[in-house]
Amino acid sequence: MEEKQAPYLRIQDLAADDRPREKMLQKGKNALSDAELLAILIGSGTRQKSALDLARELLQKNGNSLQRLARNDLHDLMKTKGIGKAKAITIAAALELSRRLKATHQATQAITSSNDAFTAFYPYLAHLSHEEFWILLLNRANKPICPPLQISKGGLSGTITDIRLIFKHAIEHLANSLIIAHNHPAGTPYPSESDKQITRRIAEAGSLFNIQLLDHLILFEEDFFSFREAGLL
Repeated sequence: MEEKQAPYLRIQDLAADDRPREKMLQKGKNALSDAELLAILIGSGTRQKSALDLARELLQKNGNSLQRLARNDLHDLMKTKGIGKAKAITIAAALELSRRLKATHQATQAITSSNDAFTAFYPYLAHLSHEEFWILLLNRANKPICPPLQISKGGLSGTITDIRLIFKHAIEHLANSLIIAHNHPAGTPYPSESDKQITRRIAEAGSLFNIQLLDHLILFEEDFFSFREAGLL
């Protein structure tokens, strides 16, 4: 005998305390899970799945990691049936606002360690599926003069870095020192020979302008490699 499937449970069928919007109103935003918050952004589901089901599916596809979800572009989000263009744009916009809020908060913090530098670059580089090269310009108190600046954007395995552009920004902002960073989308933790060469060239160029290169970070997954800590700078 064929087993009958359980009737589909919609958000409207849940108890009021378990519906994301009602739950936020009654218990506050901190009481909601990632899936419930995402369901509020999605708004409505399909005939087969509720907004909460779609939210859970999206998270499961990304290993239940918001960091991995943030790497999705609009096309990636729309691969989930029930997530159309409007829903994908809403989700992407919310994730981008979160990134900008974090970056704004970190922009005025003094950089006293490689971990501080990693925290400053993280909102810009951690969620990318391609390689980019960024710089952070510091004053004499080791505080950022401005948010991190993008120097170049490349593909999955590399990006071209123009040293002249780096020091154009540094001189225009009267920087006392700088930190450079790029990401390895494939998750490889160690610098390539070209990474080492460009680091040496930037350090040498900086000495001509009395602008010290403090560190070079490589971001991969949720971690980083520091040239300074590894004794390569």
